[in-house]
Amino acid sequence: MPAPFPGMDPYVERPAIWADFHDSLVLCIRGALQPQLKPKYAALTQDRLYVVEAERPIFPDVAVVRTPVTSAGATGTALLEPDTATVFDLWREEIREPLIHIVEPAANNRIVTTIEVLSPANKAPGVGRREYLRKREELWNAGINLVEIDLLREGDPTIRLSPEKLKELKPWHYLVAVTRFWPSRQEIYEIPLRRPLPRVAIPLTPDDSDVVLDLQGVFTRSWDEGPYPELLKYDGPPPGPLTPDEVAWCEERLRDAGFRAAEKAR
Repeated sequence: MPAPFPGMDPYVERPAIWADFHDSLVLCIRGALQPQLKPKYAALTQDRLYVVEAERPIFPDVAVVRTPVTSAGATGTALLEPDTATVFDLWREEIREPLIHIVEPAANNRIVTTIEVLSPANKAPGVGRREYLRKREELWNAGINLVEIDLLREGDPTIRLSPEKLKELKPWHYLVAVTRFWPSRQEIYEIPLRRPLPRVAIPLTPDDSDVVLDLQGVFTRSWDEGPYPELLKYDGPPPGPLTPDEVAWCEERLRDAGFRAAEKAR
């Protein structure tokens, strides 16, 4: 069954679905770019890893003192017992975020461009966002182009624009930001909910022309190869902030695609 929306499917942003779709989309992007890159370049999937530490209290903070019982008339010294401390269960979770490096094999696999599909952790305060922004600065300092694909409406944008400049963009729900090292500039693709995803120019080295990523094409392939209609079921409104008019438009698309057939019968 084809996807019911002309561009991004807002229901895919559900946390239970997004992680699987994210990884699938990364692989489809690599597959779409590989034929255009040969023989000089290659697209490789890599993992960015970072560790999240957390704690959970497992005992209440209550002081308890136990005094040993002695027989009648016996004398003895009470043994001191430690007060009960508040105990935390510590755990360390390794987070894996796949991305794509376009490399130049003849130059010892030198990275020329990195493609990131943002995850919720990249857009929310915390270690995931800090780690992402730190790695982004490393790429910039190393002279590597960066393509940031943001298909999530929740959270704070990561693109290198001030809040004032961000307001000057055309109305958008999703963004793709291409940061070129040379010439140094950022190219922004604004994506409204009701429009197909764009064809994005992917920069290489200054000596070579861009290759084109058909983002709608790879989205459709990822959708077609996955179990998303069965997983989503399209129950309830889409997640994230939408206006009443946008919610009504989503409902209309779902009715037209047959996902609201039961509601039509009533």
